[in-house]
Amino acid sequence: MKLFIISFLLLVCSFAFGQSYKSIVNKADSFYKAKEYKKSVQNYKEAFKIEQKNSLDFYNAGCAAALSGDKKLAFKWLNAALINGWSNISHLKIDTDLRSLHTDKKWNKLVLDMQSIIDKKEASYDKPLRAKLLAIYKDDQPIRQQYISAQKEFGPESKQVDSLGRIMIYKDSINVDKVTKILDENGWVGADKVGVQANQTLFLVIQHADLETQQKYLPLMREAVKIGNANGSALALLEDRVALGEGKRQIYGSQIGYDGQTKINYVLPLDDPDNVDKRRSEVGLGSLSEYVKRWEIIWNVEEYKKKLPELEEKRKGKN
Repeated sequence: MKLFIISFLLLVCSFAFGQSYKSIVNKADSFYKAKEYKKSVQNYKEAFKIEQKNSLDFYNAGCAAALSGDKKLAFKWLNAALINGWSNISHLKIDTDLRSLHTDKKWNKLVLDMQSIIDKKEASYDKPLRAKLLAIYKDDQPIRQQYISAQKEFGPESKQVDSLGRIMIYKDSINVDKVTKILDENGWVGADKVGVQANQTLFLVIQHADLETQQKYLPLMREAVKIGNANGSALALLEDRVALGEGKRQIYGSQIGYDGQTKINYVLPLDDPDNVDKRRSEVGLGSLSEYVKRWEIIWNVEEYKKKLPELEEKRKGKN
């Protein structure tokens, strides 16, 4: 059962100062990356005064607390992650952020509690279907990681990237056939039937399919989100891909373009840039300014609006 607590007064104050739960968590994450773990912990504390339901945020907070030397708080947040659905026990065991906790007597209890919850969940899984989806996941993700690494090491237009891209396209075509067959026979199965990773595989494969396939299964994913069988933030990415594929502007700013002449990344044509963060927040995504930093883009909404007509012309030229 997910725990959801909101302090009305804190929520009002937070909004008054323009601070949302997600923006505070993003700050906590930034401090974590900068190895300023105590500041990261402090921001997580502030975020959890507003909302307490995201298992991944609780897990990351637990890591920050462990690295800051606060073992008691680390176990508190890791147990909160467990209560809210965190069940990646294999990652928990090898996560070096948590190494300082291994000698504490609470560690073995945490691992045993998590394993017990996993065993109960997996007892009701469709194990053959889960196995199929996990096999697809293992085929889908490594090549993408290699592709991203090659882009960073050799550049987006390098021979290495081109070669890996061809392999990736080939693998995608095979995996799309497998996943669409699963969707046609079983619908958009939820994590309660196949586990989180297997459930995510459905989206991961469909988002890299051709436009016609994306259009076909987009309504199915929308319905899946409504009943909790798919993630709203993942749906946002598919919505953007389909919108751009249809020649429209994207909604959430998730899709990034690359200018081969200037060697600069940019946000592909976006509808109503002024309110993009509001839309992103509604589906559980962080601010666009934080999101685009990974592509070394500095988000300036006024500058973007000036360049938008040019970006649309550029995109039309590529189609």
